[in-house]
Amino acid sequence: MNQRNFGAWRGMKIAAGAAAAALMLSGCSSAADAGGSEDDPYRILVLGALSAEGVLGINASTSVLSAEAAVDVINEEGGILGRDVEIKIVDDQADPTVAVTLVREAINSDTPPDAVLNSGPSTVAEATLPIISRAGIISFNIGPTQTSFDPGQFPYNFDIAVGPLDVAGGVSTYFEEQGFGSAAVLHGSSSYGETFGAAATESLEDAGVKILGNEEYDVASLDMTPQLEALRAKKPDALVLDAYGAPLGYILQGLEKIGWDIPIVGNTSVAATALVNTPPPSGVLGTDQVKNLVMQVFHSTVHDPAAEETNRSVEAMLSIGEIKATLILATNYDAVILLKAAVESAGGTDDVDAIAAAIEDPEVTRNVPTAMLTEYVFSDTRHAAVFPGTEFRFIPPTAIKDGQFHLED
Repeated sequence: MNQRNFGAWRGMKIAAGAAAAALMLSGCSSAADAGGSEDDPYRILVLGALSAEGVLGINASTSVLSAEAAVDVINEEGGILGRDVEIKIVDDQADPTVAVTLVREAINSDTPPDAVLNSGPSTVAEATLPIISRAGIISFNIGPTQTSFDPGQFPYNFDIAVGPLDVAGGVSTYFEEQGFGSAAVLHGSSSYGETFGAAATESLEDAGVKILGNEEYDVASLDMTPQLEALRAKKPDALVLDAYGAPLGYILQGLEKIGWDIPIVGNTSVAATALVNTPPPSGVLGTDQVKNLVMQVFHSTVHDPAAEETNRSVEAMLSIGEIKATLILATNYDAVILLKAAVESAGGTDDVDAIAAAIEDPEVTRNVPTAMLTEYVFSDTRHAAVFPGTEFRFIPPTAIKDGQFHLED
């Protein structure tokens, strides 16, 4: 991650050099009011926990890097409606209070953003989305909450990450393919974890899988043994696991401690945690802790020499900096590409309602050259994209190179 870009707008067009100054209305204005002339840059504010310790900082760096790369690609192609795109990266430390302060400062500045990208976690989205929406600014969010996809509450926000409902659907498809007849579900106490836990139970039951137990753990806990013991007593065929960051390590340690030898199906949060894809001493790749684990990933996160758009995005990211996490965290690349298509479909940057309507229109988003997922389908009643089950694969923990799993290695 290029640290020198913190706190200042950066013009990304290669031939442009330094950022152009822009005359914008001050922070009380909506994005629609703040539309500039054809010479003004189009400004994107990116929130990311770049200074956070551990997995949060690693994942945020990839999320931010993907947005930078997409801006580079767009500016090389002439920008958005001929306007250069500028990106400003701010470090929210994964702290909702810090994030709120940064968003307010940006909105109230002389150069407010035209769009905001949130790099997670969901607690930051919960705190900042009301402010961003009231300001009339388009946003893309990779940290879904229980309400972030609701256009009634957040008409200008779009959840770019694969939501827990789609993830749960992918898990149930895998269970059917494997012939598992029963399951236990273990999920975190975060908004995402709670939603996934309920959705996984419903989706698996709809697929004819018997749910023998559903346990929630406190994401701040250091010991999940009681929940694991309760689920083991039910004797399920397989364990569905939602865990992100440090909790995943404690759960794997707990499974080893109690000697529970069971197939583990980890959702995309598990795959996004570097611990399981990193060899000792910093990770557990290749150890007994992950011998029973398969992880849910996107096709784009598994290296394919024929995947033209994905490979283009990887090259663009590497030209800026190291890709520290998997491309599961790189959907902000697609967010920028979708934003360009929507603004151009709307015919300008001033009408935020027209831009939101363009994002809701499948005819606009269907043929956009996204790189991480094939197609994003939003609607005027659901601002979380719907994804087909074909977007997912389930693979064992595998070493990562340049943000992708290399199964052939």
